[in-house]
Amino acid sequence: MEWTYSQPVKLIFGTGKVESLDKIFAGFGLKNGLLVSDPVFVKNGLASKVSDYSRGALIEVFSDITPNPTVTNVDDCARLIREKNIEFVAALGGGSSLDCAKAACSVCRTPYSVVEFHSGKRKFEKDFIPLIAIPTTSGTGSEVTPVAVLSDPERGVKAPLVSDNFFPMCAIIDAALTLTVPSAITASTGMDVLSHALEGFWSKNHQPICDAMALHSARLVFEYLLPAYLDAGNLEAREKMSEASVMAGLAFGLPKTAGSHACSFPLTSVYHIPHGEACAFTLDAFTRINAEAENGRLHGFARMLGFTDAYGMADSILEMKRAMNMKITLADAGIPEEKLEELARLSQHPNMLNNPVAMDLESILKMYRSLKEKSR
Repeated sequence: MEWTYSQPVKLIFGTGKVESLDKIFAGFGLKNGLLVSDPVFVKNGLASKVSDYSRGALIEVFSDITPNPTVTNVDDCARLIREKNIEFVAALGGGSSLDCAKAACSVCRTPYSVVEFHSGKRKFEKDFIPLIAIPTTSGTGSEVTPVAVLSDPERGVKAPLVSDNFFPMCAIIDAALTLTVPSAITASTGMDVLSHALEGFWSKNHQPICDAMALHSARLVFEYLLPAYLDAGNLEAREKMSEASVMAGLAFGLPKTAGSHACSFPLTSVYHIPHGEACAFTLDAFTRINAEAENGRLHGFARMLGFTDAYGMADSILEMKRAMNMKITLADAGIPEEKLEELARLSQHPNMLNNPVAMDLESILKMYRSLKEKSR
């Protein structure tokens, strides 16, 4: 085996750390910044509070971002950065604001639309402004990855855009910011964490350091996701899920995700299932599919987590989804039988090539059909 590992993001982890933003920014010599925020935090006052914590370092706020950030969101953000001569960006929120900010920090240094890069016509030069990531959910891991998932409605595409430019300079992981997350989002983002951990482990590109992080993250999810879901104010569970999220981000950042994420893109863009829940929709199925791959290494992973084998772990994933009232069957997801072939075709995303078991159109279709009759 040959592998390399690098992680350029400085991590600052701890409850209440966001209150020291001014000192963190000053330590990096940052000023004249833009706060890119999910719209909900402008409405509930958190964006204003974060700006106040910066003691004047954040001079503008951009919040025109949809739940699945679009190329238009990125271009609008980049335009504001240019117009206001912004020197750095702080992104507050879930994957939407972080992904929008990541791309905008590079697009702003070009005369082009992000569509030029998202479509593959152009590649980014190594020219960008610094980004500080402040996640408010325990889910995407976007704060430690070079990936931005963007939608282009005109082309009918939702796909990742990858560049080393997108690594934040620093990520501030403060579990206190997750305490107000609704239970449904806790479930969806939490299962996204588990998807990142498992897919990073079984990806064809897996490597030992990321494997260890995947194991650590998955152990935390299986222990703390349900407590966080059932009691929003459980700070210990929230802190552990924040830890799981960042560790899962490190676990998949280099190996990249595989089958469940490949399927999640059409499940979100066509059937409007939230990203994390869309990943979870096929996660137990892919756990079974991949159980015997590479001499059954997934069985060893599952046993280290206390399961009898990978199939027992798949059963537990299904039970977690059921306990959190997530979509389990095709009927739950609103997917008609006659649309399965189209869904299987759309699921042939490049991430599927990372799956340790080769998945052609027929095997993807078989996998979806296996989700037809699971009882609640």
